[in-house]
Amino acid sequence: MDHSDPILPAAWIQDRKLLTHRKWSPASMAALHVARQAIAQAGWSRAELAEAVLILGTSRGGAAGWLQPWPGRRAFPLMAASNAMHGEAAAAISIELGIKGAYQVISTGCSAGLDAMGVAAMHLQCGIAPRALVVAVDLPMVKILLDGYAATGILSKNYRNDPYHPETSGIFPAECAAALTLESGVQNGVPRMIGYLANSDASDPLALDADCGQLTALLTQAVESFGAPVALCPHATGTASHSKAETTVLCRAFPEQKPTLHLLKPFLGHGIGAGSLLETVILTEFLRHQQLPPNRAGLHCPQNFQMPEIEQNATGPVYKIAASLGGHNSLVALQ
Repeated sequence: MDHSDPILPAAWIQDRKLLTHRKWSPASMAALHVARQAIAQAGWSRAELAEAVLILGTSRGGAAGWLQPWPGRRAFPLMAASNAMHGEAAAAISIELGIKGAYQVISTGCSAGLDAMGVAAMHLQCGIAPRALVVAVDLPMVKILLDGYAATGILSKNYRNDPYHPETSGIFPAECAAALTLESGVQNGVPRMIGYLANSDASDPLALDADCGQLTALLTQAVESFGAPVALCPHATGTASHSKAETTVLCRAFPEQKPTLHLLKPFLGHGIGAGSLLETVILTEFLRHQQLPPNRAGLHCPQNFQMPEIEQNATGPVYKIAASLGGHNSLVALQ
């Protein structure tokens, strides 16, 4: 793969009527649905699909389905072993859709979806496969997992979904699945992935490094490698500590030429490991029309930056960034 590989976005809504003869977990069923949509939009034949690689990003795989029963999402004893595995969704997609290239699972917390996209791009660049299916899924809305978020102190305490507001207090967890395809070569009019970068803070299990050095370095390296972005979709979780840290990073990384900011979590909530890929899918859908998504009206904007409330024309590189608990940072550049 070179720096002009097109991305074909897909819809991301879970179809609860999707049927299969196997008893896959709810997370696997959601992943299967968006995978089918992405493949249909790409127009891949069975032969093309068979030689693809599959990279899946997730925070907890299908864990919620066996940690605690969900109304309407019952477990299947026959598949209990596989339902409890992070890799089941990838195996389900491979089996159901006939993908015979390698499949791998990336579990780097909130940046898992972006990292899956980066690893997929590496497969293409190395010549392992001519195309890749990238999928991400997380279904965290179960009490035992939400209690864990609450105990950590990262859930919103005041219901303000305004990530940079001085009174922001935490995340709004959400369930989602997303998929897109990567192919080598150039296709006119199709958004392209022009690069991927990642690093780690090696500092704290829960928060960004207090100095914010590594995320700043990541953005600085991206500008040197891919060109200054005209727009940026930040991680913008809504926790108070992240709000301050990410604002500091943006000011340091872009002291003069500042990209417009496009926040998607105020619309979507935080899809945990799948959220970064879902936001990328939305960005690519806008880029297909040479546009950038609007911000929700009335959001607090960091000083000296702009957060447009109407669609903007896309005239250059666009960055999507993500940061995980434990200090792992990822960036994908789109054109």
